[in-house]
Amino acid sequence: MSIRNVFCALFLIAVTSCAYTGPSQAAAMFRPAVGAQAPNFKLSTAAGEEVELAAMKKKGPVVLLMLRGFPGYQCPYCTRQVGEFMSRIKDFQSAGANIIAVYPGPAEGLAEHAEDFVRGKTLPSNFYLVLDPDYSFTNMYGLRWDAPNETAYPATFLLDKKGIIRFEKISSTHGDRAGADSVLEALRAMQ
Repeated sequence: MSIRNVFCALFLIAVTSCAYTGPSQAAAMFRPAVGAQAPNFKLSTAAGEEVELAAMKKKGPVVLLMLRGFPGYQCPYCTRQVGEFMSRIKDFQSAGANIIAVYPGPAEGLAEHAEDFVRGKTLPSNFYLVLDPDYSFTNMYGLRWDAPNETAYPATFLLDKKGIIRFEKISSTHGDRAGADSVLEALRAMQ
């Protein structure tokens, strides 16, 4: 075997052994966990209202819902989850909690897709649908599902007033979501 063939064989072994690890392994390295401090962020609603985690957590507990955005269609599981949380909005208001739903995607057309997502709904004063153009928040939280027709892993976090994560559910499938009851139970346990 020539030196060139040995070099090529070693190069191929090196490349294949450290190449692609899959989105869930790569993303898992950066995901916040229960007991960790949630990274601060500033995102805007489709109407341009700025929402910053640091300011929100001063008001009370914060629920973060990581949606899938618009991977070519409005996700029916996201629609159902948001509907469930909105149906229990009075319970979240009673607990002093704000809900921030993060809608990720490419910057171009994102605001229009987000507006379409909530068309016909009146968002309560403690529910914010914020845009994550080009996945800045998604990447910061290690939730980028970088595969064809995907945007982000669905996730739910409950943060206390100090920004400490008290509940988390990160899904590697479309439909495995945290329900409002689970989050409300965790919220009651914090008080």
